[in-house]
Amino acid sequence: MPWRNGPHARAPGGDAERDRLPRAIAARLTRAGCIAEVPASTAATAAANQPRHAARRTPPERWSREVFELIEWRRFEAVVEALFAQAGFETRSQAHGADGGVDIWLYSVNHADGDAPVSIVQCKQWMRQKVGVREVRELRGVMAQHGIVRGQFVTTSDFSADAREFAEGNGIGLHDVDGLLRLIATRHPKQQEALLRVAFEGDWWRPTCASCGIKLVERTARQSGRAFWGCENFARGCKTQMAMRL
Repeated sequence: MPWRNGPHARAPGGDAERDRLPRAIAARLTRAGCIAEVPASTAATAAANQPRHAARRTPPERWSREVFELIEWRRFEAVVEALFAQAGFETRSQAHGADGGVDIWLYSVNHADGDAPVSIVQCKQWMRQKVGVREVRELRGVMAQHGIVRGQFVTTSDFSADAREFAEGNGIGLHDVDGLLRLIATRHPKQQEALLRVAFEGDWWRPTCASCGIKLVERTARQSGRAFWGCENFARGCKTQMAMRL
């Protein structure tokens, strides 16, 4: 698991960079005003040469709910990790594979080798569904397993009333999407810019396979003709699939 003590990210591509986006994703980003459509004069040529919509990406320049709606789950977790690093923690994360219920481990900046983490973080990039008490109870179980008294649960959604009540009595800090945005707003403008660079690093719109750690590719269902995300390692046994968010 890599160590981080601050946001390490490459800046998004320049104005000349063009990405090939799946049609469903391109349409969604266009509606959000985050990409520029291919000019009509070149659309016919582009259609003849490639099956997918080509577009110039223009990520949002300010933090809002829209950012969390656009980026894939791994970029969301990277933003959360960078946010805690800015707060003075040293962090460890696991890019893929079974995480044992922990997405990010938080350590004191002055910790010695072998010291236990001071807290653990669970992330859920949910949009329409609230995080319920079951998920928060599971985090509490992981905390007990590792002898940790403080936990953090971060989501792009919200928490149910039962989840909030349970967390309050069990040492778990809850951070919903509005709380995240308020926390980011307290950061220095340069720090906020750094967090945006983390969010929009690489193929920020293309989901990562949680099992293999590689970017998923667009597939088309044979019967329905609908596009979905699938893993390139399907032939090797990885069955990861994700619906495309429209």
